[in-house]
Amino acid sequence: MNLKLNLKNKVAVVTGSSRGIGKTIANGLFHNDCKIALISRNYDDLLKAKNEIGGDNESIKIYSCDISDFNEVQNVFKKIIEEFRTIDILINNAGLTKDNLLLRIKEQDWDRVVDVNLKGCFNTIKAVTKQMIRNKSGKIINISSVIGQIGNAGQVNYAASKAGILGLTKSLAKELGSRNITVNAVAPGYIETDMTDNLSEDIRNELYQKIPLNRLGSSKDVTNLVLFLSSDKASYITGQVMNVDGGMVM
Repeated sequence: MNLKLNLKNKVAVVTGSSRGIGKTIANGLFHNDCKIALISRNYDDLLKAKNEIGGDNESIKIYSCDISDFNEVQNVFKKIIEEFRTIDILINNAGLTKDNLLLRIKEQDWDRVVDVNLKGCFNTIKAVTKQMIRNKSGKIINISSVIGQIGNAGQVNYAASKAGILGLTKSLAKELGSRNITVNAVAPGYIETDMTDNLSEDIRNELYQKIPLNRLGSSKDVTNLVLFLSSDKASYITGQVMNVDGGMVM
């Protein structure tokens, strides 16, 4: 069986790609011969990520953008399509947390998390859909979280936004399937990132007890699934939520 992904010259947009999972996904796509548009708010971080991934100015371009701003997203994606001529793959990875218990959470912290994590997906998908319909093909992959499935105390805003992504994914898969556009969600569990580097040994041991594989995942674990879903090998998969969580949620 030939498992070559055949992503050569496909154009992929990755939001939240200046660090962490997003940067690893962008790197994986690039080294499978994709052309990449990197999106994040911080231009300097984007430039650093681009330099780390490598590639010339024709194969990787960077775009500073607040994905919660509808008009800003439309303008940036218009520029991406002008410069790359098309968009074949959209990875909605950008997200943030502003954790607190419901009794203490501020309205602006609720709004900001929902605006970035959920509305940001709406904004970017709205910006690429017409292009993909014209192409009669497209791959949209939304990065959710197991927290959107099981909830977590102190993360009501984050859990709600990530659960919303699941409903968005399934509804869009039904709307866009007849146009040969697949829409899927990936739900990571606990992944080794800058945030988890600071966890104490006791907290890590508590987490391990919840995970059958008894370890945290890596950004590469998430990337491997995203690469598959981005390829024609996954052409008959849509509307699905796939966990990368070491068996944490079954």
